[in-house]
Amino acid sequence: MPTFLLSALEMLTGIGLLFGGGELFVKGSVALALILGIPQLVIGLTVVSLGTSAPELFVSVSSVLKGSDALAVSNVVGSNIFNMMVVLGASALVLPLKVESRLVRRDVPVLLAVSAAVWGMASSGKVTWQAGVALLIALAINTVWEIRTVREEPDKMKAAEPEINLEIADSGCLKAFIQIIFGIILLTLGSNLLVSAATDTAVLLGVSEAVIGLTIVSAGTSIPELITSLVAALRGRTDLAIGNVVGSSLLNQLLVLSSCAVVSGEGSLIVEEIIIQRDLPFMVLTTLACMPIFWTKGRISRQEGAILLGLYLCYLADQIIPITSPNFHGDFRIAIICVVLPITVTAITFQTVNYWNYLKRIRANN
Repeated sequence: MPTFLLSALEMLTGIGLLFGGGELFVKGSVALALILGIPQLVIGLTVVSLGTSAPELFVSVSSVLKGSDALAVSNVVGSNIFNMMVVLGASALVLPLKVESRLVRRDVPVLLAVSAAVWGMASSGKVTWQAGVALLIALAINTVWEIRTVREEPDKMKAAEPEINLEIADSGCLKAFIQIIFGIILLTLGSNLLVSAATDTAVLLGVSEAVIGLTIVSAGTSIPELITSLVAALRGRTDLAIGNVVGSSLLNQLLVLSSCAVVSGEGSLIVEEIIIQRDLPFMVLTTLACMPIFWTKGRISRQEGAILLGLYLCYLADQIIPITSPNFHGDFRIAIICVVLPITVTAITFQTVNYWNYLKRIRANN
């Protein structure tokens, strides 16, 4: 079998193992938490959210341990971009997503602030272990704040929490422990296989590990988020679909990136210049662009979902064109800056102005 096909098969196998391991880890952890008497609300905000981010965590930490810092960082950044553009966009195409005001008031601004802070931390070319500890502390504070604020609005926010099958508590501690252990084993095997295959693919294609991490690896590790949000949208649970995206994007930075920085120790987590100049700003801008989209009459329409998917395709093309058609890359960048960007900004601005006019009319009528 050709080497490239073998690497591709290994990546697909690794992604499959990660998905299966994440499922087992979530089921076992939820069962154990229910047996221990932990409230269902806390489980939904912590254990379930951690489960969907487990593939990113294992892949990125495994990359750092193997000396592939670029793959670890690009996986986190690429996963966040994939979440905001593809997961949110695809879910909106299935069913227009109703946005809870709490998301606009609290969660998205927090995500924007954390994304900007991570960009600032990485601007020196590295994320130190001290910065990693600071992000972990921020995660603990945010989790406590999340639980306390949700308890203040229990009826309003109950529908936004993941569904938890209370019957799994009857499975017993032994079965829960077995599921957790096998889940961790599959996550470990899958992450090692995916990291090795991604590294080999980067060498074969003559591209950097960062490009592979920003595209193939990040998309593969984000499959749990994509499936969770699509299923939630199909069931009409649009609040859960959006909450899954925002929560996962926060965990990618506060947990995954911070863990990588702590594991890297005194050597710090190295961040490539291209990621600092191009991908981290794009990650912040995607979150910023979603703010006015979230404002427009409290929902994300199918048209806005299509815009998000279109922007991701442009971003993906910007990663691939330098490899396939390097002479065309400059013209493509000019087209993006002169055509796509102005149209996108105009569309978002137009919808935002319409929304504020809509609010003024409502207030005037009242």
